[in-house]
Amino acid sequence: MEFVDYYKVLGINKNATEKDIKKAYRKLARKYHPDVNPNDKTAEKKFKEINEANEVLSNPENRKKYDKYGKDWKHADEIEKQRAQQAQYARYAGSAGGGNPFGGFSGGGGQGDYSDFFEQMFGGAAGGRAGGGRRTAKFRGQDFNAELHLNLSDVYKSQKQTLTVNGKKIRLTIPAGVEDGQTIKIKGHGGKGINGGPNGDLYITFRIKNNTKFKRVGSNLYLDVDLDLYTAILGGEVIIDIFGKKVKLKVKPETQNGTKVKLKGKGFPVYKKKDQFGDLIITYHIKIPTNLSEEEKELFKKLAALRNKK
Repeated sequence: MEFVDYYKVLGINKNATEKDIKKAYRKLARKYHPDVNPNDKTAEKKFKEINEANEVLSNPENRKKYDKYGKDWKHADEIEKQRAQQAQYARYAGSAGGGNPFGGFSGGGGQGDYSDFFEQMFGGAAGGRAGGGRRTAKFRGQDFNAELHLNLSDVYKSQKQTLTVNGKKIRLTIPAGVEDGQTIKIKGHGGKGINGGPNGDLYITFRIKNNTKFKRVGSNLYLDVDLDLYTAILGGEVIIDIFGKKVKLKVKPETQNGTKVKLKGKGFPVYKKKDQFGDLIITYHIKIPTNLSEEEKELFKKLAALRNKK
């Protein structure tokens, strides 16, 4: 995995405060959001980098691991654990054999004494008295990382998918409301453990492409709706399709351009919160009629004259 400097991505230095990180993220997210830059692959890639950087640096624990281990920050706990195991191995092996882990105790105890001692510490003999076999400490397998690309419409409802990782099929339930850049862990589906150690884990990062007319921010949805001039003036109804569900919305007479309407609970599903949804915020944009006939123009002139008399 190539190293990515998350501080550079957000345009901040390593001494940046949480407030600095939040401010930098919001500024860049607005600038490179896919809805602001439709069909711009460069902006889309930049937006993903910004979200990834914010996910790491805005979390104090993740930031600490990243500062210490760089691109391997996700595996910091395992690295620490393996280093501790190796240090313990070297310490006891050195004390047992003067630096030679299979040399036995100096002074005549013999290899058998060392084997018993090593077995207590690591669960296996360094060298058997009879068979001469040699076993080392158990080590956990390598973690795997993968990406799963989905459309926004795919994650409006929970779904099941079957993935193939290293020739092994994994049946995965994807909860509704999963977000772009979100990572989940599937325990035990990473690399095979060494010397009988546990398998590593599989980390799946979701890449969600917005294939809809909505703008998504968390569990809230935003939608621009065009209104013809007559409906805006006289009132009426509009029908909105929300992922296959038709919603009829009343428009008040004399609705102004830019009016916002909130439909509570009509937004996107909240991740792992059954039957909970965000809100849908609609902004009305009034469309002025074009290609008017002469008769229509005369009627508008009469209307203007009536308004001017008031």
